[in-house]
Amino acid sequence: MNPIEHSPGLVINLATPDLKLSDFKLIAFDMDSTLINIECVDEIADAVGRKAEVAAITEAAMRGEITDFKDSLRRRVALLKGVSVASMEAVYRERLKLNPGAAELVHACKDAGMKVLLVSGGFTFFADRVQGELGIDYLRANVLEIENGLLTGKLVDQPWGDICDGEEKRRTLLETCAQLGINPLQAIAMGDGANDLPMMGAAGLSVAYHAKPKVREQAMVAINEGGLDRLLELLS
Repeated sequence: MNPIEHSPGLVINLATPDLKLSDFKLIAFDMDSTLINIECVDEIADAVGRKAEVAAITEAAMRGEITDFKDSLRRRVALLKGVSVASMEAVYRERLKLNPGAAELVHACKDAGMKVLLVSGGFTFFADRVQGELGIDYLRANVLEIENGLLTGKLVDQPWGDICDGEEKRRTLLETCAQLGINPLQAIAMGDGANDLPMMGAAGLSVAYHAKPKVREQAMVAINEGGLDRLLELLS
């Protein structure tokens, strides 16, 4: 079917019956440029004068022009070698903001009895804080290796694997659904980049937020203007 503009900046690509929040049990969010306003890796790189170089790789990865997300992330993290924890603290304090409507949407979902998952190709240094700020139930993200207060340019392996890429996002969504004893069709997935498409494809409702063209086209719903809480216009 042709996309329908439900109201300015809110596009429905796939006819959905009259869905309600209570039809869902889980909502999964990407972090960078979805729940929050920045790409953390780009802003950390600014501390060593390499923002343009890193941002170009990020943009290509998010648009789906670089298909190996793990390789692209390793390349970007290697460029962060020598950045201090103090510089990362400054990024969090001075640059990182929740996107408009983030808190409202998370609280509405929790009030409806849903669980909330944050699954990010970004870093726990920031994701842990966002989790605490919003009261998010589950988190998966990458761990930056730090020695003597400085980034080493490497990531720390975790029990589930090395890097949270698109396939890991999908696996985490499915694993969380299994833990909760729910069908993935009872999950909503929201993201903006190509590495969000695998988890968005596994969920019952996929939502693109101010997303790259490829993601806007493939999502069931695209929020192109306004805040994350515009999803509530569709889900009574």
